[in-house]
Amino acid sequence: MTDRRPLLRAIFDAAVAAAHPNSILAPHLPKPPRGRIICLAAGKGAAAMAVAAERHYLDDLKIDPALLSGLATTRHGYGLPTRRIEIIEAGHPVPDEAGLKGADRSLVLAQSAGPDDLVLVLLTGGGSANWIAPVEGVSFAQKQQVNKSLLRSGAPIGEMNTVRKHLSRIKGGRLARAAMPAHVVTLAISDVPHDDPATIASGPTVPDTTTLADARAIVERYKLPVDDAVRRALDDDRNESCKLGDGAFANASFGLIARPKDSLYAAVAVARKAGYDVLDLGADLEGEARDVATAHAKLALKARAEGRRLAIISGGELTVTVRGTGRGGPNQEYVLALVGLLADTTGISILAGDTDGADGGAGAPTDPAGALADQRTFAKMRELNLDPRATLDNNDATAFFAATGDLLNTGPTLTNVNDVRVILVDP
Repeated sequence: MTDRRPLLRAIFDAAVAAAHPNSILAPHLPKPPRGRIICLAAGKGAAAMAVAAERHYLDDLKIDPALLSGLATTRHGYGLPTRRIEIIEAGHPVPDEAGLKGADRSLVLAQSAGPDDLVLVLLTGGGSANWIAPVEGVSFAQKQQVNKSLLRSGAPIGEMNTVRKHLSRIKGGRLARAAMPAHVVTLAISDVPHDDPATIASGPTVPDTTTLADARAIVERYKLPVDDAVRRALDDDRNESCKLGDGAFANASFGLIARPKDSLYAAVAVARKAGYDVLDLGADLEGEARDVATAHAKLALKARAEGRRLAIISGGELTVTVRGTGRGGPNQEYVLALVGLLADTTGISILAGDTDGADGGAGAPTDPAGALADQRTFAKMRELNLDPRATLDNNDATAFFAATGDLLNTGPTLTNVNDVRVILVDP
């Protein structure tokens, strides 16, 4: 059977390239103001966005370097050399002290802006964990524990961010409020289903429609173990996020420069060029990884039975409800579930990966982006006497694919437009 792994990787790489700040940011950057440009960036692509902004303003427009300053807070291992915009590498998915420092300093820089200044906010996925600024009465450790509980709960990203923004001094529009009376321009790479600006990095510069009551309901729905200080904070009206009509947004604008659907279009184009019919399931899929895998396995088996040469491609952000003691992420769980459902089925090859280069993991730049599977996986699984279903029950997908040699390791990609999942069916 023809090895489809190079094609799977080419499809994934095309999706990543379509959203890289190096090629997409410059056309969206605003003209220089009369005063300073204060660049504040957060997320896994923050450093790459800072570098692209520096190149545009310093090299292309040749502004006085003294007029450009700022701070970009990104994931550990995702930093790049810069000239005027400082880089802080911080924890993700679990926040750390560096993220606390990055958020505090970003707020101070925003508050220093005057009416002639531009506060340029550059956001990518991961910004919610990178910018950590607990509200009064909640300690850093308590906020960290809330984040860990949310990650294990299986809650979708929108609900996670509803809780986060009501426990934050920077999220939920508060950064825009801090920057008044400066002009605030936010440019974002979306990593969330349906591209909701209030969900990307928990919406630090846009109005928020969720409420403290919503956050409390989420805590109860998922039975999150939170301290009394957190419960008090979610009962405190002073921690309500900024709403539409707030003066913070009178001089603020927001623009998307890349969306998951743009990356999915690029992936679909590569599959079609390779001669596959494409079933595009869209860029906004949500749900438990193993449940989505079950539905996709049925699609793949139907196509195989019909003798179709089909690429099943989807994006979005799946979730995992952690019940075991292993390690993995939603993309690895998705592939592992498919391995259990399709074991020894010929003609099917699978890749699922997070476009940021990290799927679950321990927060290190060497974390896997996802996993692949095909006939080689099934053979190795039998050779090593591995049980995919038992491993899935223990949420230990990383160990399974490390043993079979099927982890997808990309390293930091410096962008983030959610997940890309590809199933290739060959007659």
